Amino acid sequence: GSRRPFSLSMFADDVVAAADQAGLDRFVAAGISMGAAIAMRLACRHPDRVAGLLLVRPAWIFDDAPVNLLPIAEVARLILDHGPDKARSIFAQSETAARLQREAPDNLASLIGYFDRPDAAPFAQVLADIAADGPGVSASDAAVLGITTLVIGNAMDTVHPLSAALKLAAAIPGATFAEIHPKALDSVRHFAELQAEITTFLLTYSNFRSLVPS
Repeated sequence: GSRRPFSLSMFADDVVAAADQAGLDRFVAAGISMGAAIAMRLACRHPDRVAGLLLVRPAWIFDDAPVNLLPIAEVARLILDHGPDKARSIFAQSETAARLQREAPDNLASLIGYFDRPDAAPFAQVLADIAADGPGVSASDAAVLGITTLVIGNAMDTVHPLSAALKLAAAIPGATFAEIHPKALDSVRHFAELQAEITTFLLTYSNFRSLVPS
């Protein structure tokens, strides 16, 4: 599309359009990182469409441009200013890269991957726009959600801090919170625990819905 800047509201509109095209009146909105923010916006702006909410490793709570996304904004700006090859060299020598290597090596690996994308330059604009954006919802919006919700977080993740997952879970009435093993320590265990939590949530949700008269 031609709409600019890129935004979470734009991506949420895309989800609604895709659901309309697929004939899905109601659905479980689920997402990881940016996807969690999109799912949160869908739940608050389209409560008649969202039947369940699954937020995995959220990077946003309610504010625009949270400080935990500064590394993404930094990488985006370097690519836009210098091109991916020179930007990679500059970033590798940065204090941000050194800090992430100590605190959240999985985040560092993801950021380095942005330099290797074949569409690194245009994708950097997406990164810059999204890192400066927010879900466009408030704590008061979350407080009136009446949707079955699971929030999943893990430690050792600077871009997706465990505190963000905990705060979102606390802000949504009746939400369940689950902490899983850090991806930075053991990705196999991380994804196994993630899959187990998602499966349990969907099965519990399905069983609950089957007991509710239509």
